[in-house]
Amino acid sequence: MKGNNKLGAFLAVVGVLTGLLVFYLLASQYNLVIDAKTVAGRTDEATSVTITYAVLGWIGITAGAIWAAVLYGFLNKEKWAWLWGAVAATIQLLVGFFPMIPAMDSHLPTPTIAIFILAAILWFGMLFIGGVEKKIIALTFIAGLAYVLTFIDGVAPISKYTTSHDDPFWNGMYVMSQQVSWWGAAAWAVFIFAVFGKKSWAIPVGIFAGAMSMLAGYPLGLHNALFEVHRFSMFLPAPLFGTGLLIYLLLPSTRRMLAAWNTKE
Repeated sequence: MKGNNKLGAFLAVVGVLTGLLVFYLLASQYNLVIDAKTVAGRTDEATSVTITYAVLGWIGITAGAIWAAVLYGFLNKEKWAWLWGAVAATIQLLVGFFPMIPAMDSHLPTPTIAIFILAAILWFGMLFIGGVEKKIIALTFIAGLAYVLTFIDGVAPISKYTTSHDDPFWNGMYVMSQQVSWWGAAAWAVFIFAVFGKKSWAIPVGIFAGAMSMLAGYPLGLHNALFEVHRFSMFLPAPLFGTGLLIYLLLPSTRRMLAAWNTKE
């Protein structure tokens, strides 16, 4: 399967079609989910859906356009094609996964699971075509979980901001942390791409991403767990994954593994 440009071109066509599917499904779900949240009296969650679905739609459709360039790359047997295919698939994985959460919470269908499944097939397909080693796939898969969880940590503060005006400090904390989480998620994505691209600066980017997940997630998660829900907080998985990955990236064995991958033809 390594270096199979015909398979890559076929998957790139599927990627373009997945981008069109993002356009259709998120547009059809957008007002449906907002209305369901509003009817249920959760206008705070309706606000987060209003913003988050739009952002996901923008980047998801853009990923479809990236796939068009990837198709050109595979047709012309360019070495970079699989890497940019992995970039597009990584974006589409998030776009397919997150909208299922508010839809399920409102007892609505979750059609974006089709995007998630297609993106997963495309992601692994690109890695096999690129000849990515199993250890690298495992590392980037776990980093992908941190990427998704850190993005989710940036969604909750949008709704919590609208319901916390009676608590000025935490209202401000939600504002301060929201984009930190989304930038952290973007940093995890860049780390994944840097590892695939055999960049020497992958580890510093991963350390940065882990720190962003921790800085945004731990204050909100601990406050939520101890003072709001009195149980394990869903804010905490992102910083916990970030902590684990940061420690792993600092290990000499990890540096040796990435160095060996970077020098492999």
